[in-house]
Amino acid sequence: MQRRNMMENNQIQVPSKKPLETLEKWLQKNNIKLTQVNGQRKYGGPPSVWNGPEPGSNCEVFITQIPRETYEDKLIPLFSSVGPLWEFRLMMNFSGHNRGFAYAKYGSAEVAQEAIHQLHGHMLQPGVRITVFRSTEKRQLCITELPMIIQKDQLLKVLRRMTEGVERIYVKGQSQRETSLAVVDFTSHYAASMAKRVLVEAFRKQYGLNISVNWHSQMQAHPNKILFRLDNSRGSGPRQPQRPPRLARATISRAAGPTPNPCAVSSALSSLENICAVTGIGGPQFEFFYSHSCCEGYLNFIYKVCIPDVRAVFPGVLVLWPGPTKEATLENAREMAAQHVLQYLKTL
Repeated sequence: MQRRNMMENNQIQVPSKKPLETLEKWLQKNNIKLTQVNGQRKYGGPPSVWNGPEPGSNCEVFITQIPRETYEDKLIPLFSSVGPLWEFRLMMNFSGHNRGFAYAKYGSAEVAQEAIHQLHGHMLQPGVRITVFRSTEKRQLCITELPMIIQKDQLLKVLRRMTEGVERIYVKGQSQRETSLAVVDFTSHYAASMAKRVLVEAFRKQYGLNISVNWHSQMQAHPNKILFRLDNSRGSGPRQPQRPPRLARATISRAAGPTPNPCAVSSALSSLENICAVTGIGGPQFEFFYSHSCCEGYLNFIYKVCIPDVRAVFPGVLVLWPGPTKEATLENAREMAAQHVLQYLKTL
């Protein structure tokens, strides 16, 4: 029985027909076209009925905690209720589920701020509230595996020949790996996105170099540093566990997105804190260590959740998509870590 359950868990889950049929009817009724592009499904950019100016900076919001079988027929009307949408992008995986997050872009920063005010914490369905933050449109790429001898001015000229929108660069040697790392600033998110698509192949063809190009994160400068600690315990600090539980891993494939089910638990942290309170043990303590970035921008964290009064330490690994701010990213990491602890406790 256990083996059969494991096999079923490893199978690809196909979306239910009813939500997909509802989406298709809504698209036909409203004459709306969606375009699938590189793991995301896009509406507008702009839509055919757009009459306003092209959006500037701070006009986009980042939406998380979206149930996996919730689609544009519910999300676009909801975010359009605040103001006309220039663009809406729902991140999708190969199975047909959404990946739990999306981006909505408006014509002005004021409307985007109003969307955050009105819709952050909105209950999309019973027990599930979405989170809405200001989106930080990334304009920096990190290029690694460059030759140690490369010079800043030389690299800048090369990059401007290969792609558009390069503003400035910063080059730093990595003595332990005998390579250099470059952080490249672009004039826009679009220019950076286009460069990310072409630079690897361009360097390979023109110079025979196998470089890596990823979105730059401020946390890349501090690998393995404790980024976040939350102490809800009544005790003075975590003690050495007598018998630590097994390692809880949450590894995510590139196609599957940042979490298998971002909304399986609407507030795992609250549930974990309630369990600790009811049983009379100290509240959980969280520590997160940034490890590294995946090739598509996902962040890898090593975490420890300590419950001092029972001498338990729950270690694990998280892979998640970065939020618009470090605080938002760590809030999502804390929620996921709490969810893993709850899943482990259910097996006891």
